[in-house]
Amino acid sequence: MILFFTTDITGEYARFTEEEARHCLQVLRKSAGDTIHFIDGQGGWYEGLIEETGKRHFFAKIISREENLGKRNFHLHLAIAPTKNNDRMEWFLEKATEIGIDEITPLHCEHSERSKIRNDRLEKILLAATKQSLRAYLPKLNELTGFKQFMKNIETSGPGSRFIAHCQEENLPHLKDNCPKGANVTILIGPEGDFSASEISLANQAGFRNISLGKARLRTETAGIAACHIVNLIND
Repeated sequence: MILFFTTDITGEYARFTEEEARHCLQVLRKSAGDTIHFIDGQGGWYEGLIEETGKRHFFAKIISREENLGKRNFHLHLAIAPTKNNDRMEWFLEKATEIGIDEITPLHCEHSERSKIRNDRLEKILLAATKQSLRAYLPKLNELTGFKQFMKNIETSGPGSRFIAHCQEENLPHLKDNCPKGANVTILIGPEGDFSASEISLANQAGFRNISLGKARLRTETAGIAACHIVNLIND
């Protein structure tokens, strides 16, 4: 099944952008009268009938819809330092979306090797992975945020479990043994050089518990995937 995406839905009709129109009409050779399936990224799953086509858009009449498809009873937020190699960050976003993640904040830390990212490019990666994995919810991607600012932002967020994964101590408790089922979870994943001692201290003051993701030292993107997988397994 091939999924399309739009948020431009009014009543019984959905309007699709030029990029979606190009894929649907030119690449897949669909035309008026054909049936398509699409999502709105907020849990809506639709079946529609193509009615009007143009070079830069097309309209579909909604035949059926299902709301809150795949809605989870927990919220997983990973704040992760962008990798020096952008391909590895894109790989993380793709695989985390396939496994299941709700929110990502690119985190700028003291030891970060990348201070700029292209959110527009990363959002395309997330959307493609969402459609490929047949999910109705599109993960939220926040702007690149400094570590100290993230700590300030977290003060106003709702209740939930908070963890920071790092390698500065031995024999840290494992995430799998400390993450409660059905809880909103925020996990911090540091850069290649790990979090600094001051960042770990600041996180602890904000209620983040030190945890391990296993005995092996993991790359940033691998640690992100491991954390994502562990939380989803706990909630499976």
